[in-house]
Amino acid sequence: MSEFSDVLRSWRDRVSPAEVGLPAGPGRRAAGLRREELAALAGVSVDYVVRLEQGRALNPSPQLLSALATALRLTEQERDHLFRVAGAAPPSRGVVPRHITPGVQRIVDRLTDVPLAVFTASHDLLYRNDLWAAASGDGDRWQGRSANLVWQFFTDGHEGVDFDDEHGEAFASDLAADLRGALGRYPDDRRLAELVRDLRATSPEFERRWGEARIAEHRTSRKTLRTPVGPIEVDCDTLSVPGSDLRIVVYTVVPGSEDASRLDLLRVTGLQSVVTSD
Repeated sequence: MSEFSDVLRSWRDRVSPAEVGLPAGPGRRAAGLRREELAALAGVSVDYVVRLEQGRALNPSPQLLSALATALRLTEQERDHLFRVAGAAPPSRGVVPRHITPGVQRIVDRLTDVPLAVFTASHDLLYRNDLWAAASGDGDRWQGRSANLVWQFFTDGHEGVDFDDEHGEAFASDLAADLRGALGRYPDDRRLAELVRDLRATSPEFERRWGEARIAEHRTSRKTLRTPVGPIEVDCDTLSVPGSDLRIVVYTVVPGSEDASRLDLLRVTGLQSVVTSD
């Protein structure tokens, strides 16, 4: 067996179902994840996981390795080792980090009562909980290029979200400024460079704001979400994760308000629709 096979099996065995939000279920002999559970979390077939662990599947893609690293709750050092023993180069430090670290994952696992999402430094959506999906009208809006918040805002519009003039202006300006900062920090990221190039060519508003050459990091805004249970005004706070440059985006409402009541209702009706659609 190879080192890749050995670490993959060992890391699968150490992750409990509870750590990844799965029920233990009856008749379970092993404390770790089953192959079918890892396969579902990583988005591959059970047969492929078996072949990986038996050393019969060669040259797994970087995308698959990243998915396995996230599913197994690997640290950045463990993720890099997984890449190396699979014969792949670990993600460059000059490329936008996309790995959700175990600490970040534990944070989002516990904040289930508020809409929450995790974005990269270039504002690609990596994770969203069910309440965030229900509140943001997920669906097809977050597919392909539109899974990038900056692209969605400047080219697709912000359907389902209303800003007042002050917060709308600050949000647009901060997005462009934040993206410029990311481009400076990650000069080797071709995907990010292409995003900026296409935004400048497609959106006159983005091009105008890019020309201002601001450097800033978006932190907070206020917006109104148009949801199936009615409009909900939320404070949107962005928390930066030192070391990984991820952004945890959290929506909160004023306790005891009509917005809080509607969010409570959305937890019931909205989550039912999300679970059904999944």
